[in-house]
Amino acid sequence: MADLVAAAQAEGMLSTIALPHDWCNYGEAIETFKAKYGIEVNELNPDAGSGDEIEAIKANKDNTGPQAPDVIDVGFAFGESSKAEGLIQPYKVSTWDSIPDEAKDAEGYWYGDYYGVLSFLVNTDVQPDVPQDWADLLDPKYNGQVALSGDPRTSNQAIQTVYAAALANGGSLDDAQAGLDFFADLNSAGNLVPLIANNGLVATGETAVRITWDYNALAAVDSFEGNPAAQVVIPATGRFAGVYVQAISAYAPHPNAAKLWMEFLYSDEGQTIWMKGYCHPIREADMRDRGVIPADLLAKLPDVSGAVFPSLDQLNAAKELIVANWDSAVGADVQAAP
Repeated sequence: MADLVAAAQAEGMLSTIALPHDWCNYGEAIETFKAKYGIEVNELNPDAGSGDEIEAIKANKDNTGPQAPDVIDVGFAFGESSKAEGLIQPYKVSTWDSIPDEAKDAEGYWYGDYYGVLSFLVNTDVQPDVPQDWADLLDPKYNGQVALSGDPRTSNQAIQTVYAAALANGGSLDDAQAGLDFFADLNSAGNLVPLIANNGLVATGETAVRITWDYNALAAVDSFEGNPAAQVVIPATGRFAGVYVQAISAYAPHPNAAKLWMEFLYSDEGQTIWMKGYCHPIREADMRDRGVIPADLLAKLPDVSGAVFPSLDQLNAAKELIVANWDSAVGADVQAAP
């Protein structure tokens, strides 16, 4: 580490991209890294999406100036495609062994950094009887109360919600049909609201139960400040993780600073900073096992033990099935709220 720190400090700068300060507590991560190592952080386009990050690498292949990102944080599917295109370089952090195998490239080209788990955000002023599992949502007491956070014909979050429901209802990572069957039953029962849920609709009670990533749900409860009262539940079964991944650009102008950034993010310190932003760091299971997570954080973050990480092939197969068959199997025309 001493040699890496010296080499990174000699480079003097790290260029990041697409890291809003309020996303997974990246603001604290960046400021802590700068203070710890005395390295300037050049923050490119904080509001960019994963596709923009990839394009930034491509556009700056021959440019060692400040517009060339050293590191990227992208959706799971972009790790493998970036490797295939030769856009990223391998590096295995010192904590490599405690990153789950299903969430990293065996050669070290990309590795999961944090994840969310699908959860139920419940307005308990409207619905005090909080569902604990997917099957509970079929109860008549939830009539006209349950909503997705997107349209399953176009939204990854909604598609993965259907996939998660499959896991809880007799399906598997290789068979998402049970998820379509579950939502067909939910729609037939009159419990599915054909609106794309957001925090405002939860607050008014129009969609009293929103299915969304737990980091969104936990942040929503904070924003409500008790009005309305709300709870976040990780379902007892069908615990489904949506993973983001880190990688170093193959053309990084500051490769040692990039490696040091990875060492920082994947240290217990870096993983804890993400946790403060309600994101589950990829090494959370290892940190729980070793008892190194601060008690106040443990109290705020739900236990998501047992959450599964589908492979890219499994995700793609499930997406194809759900998008193609939602209309015929479920028949709910999920729309944005007017």
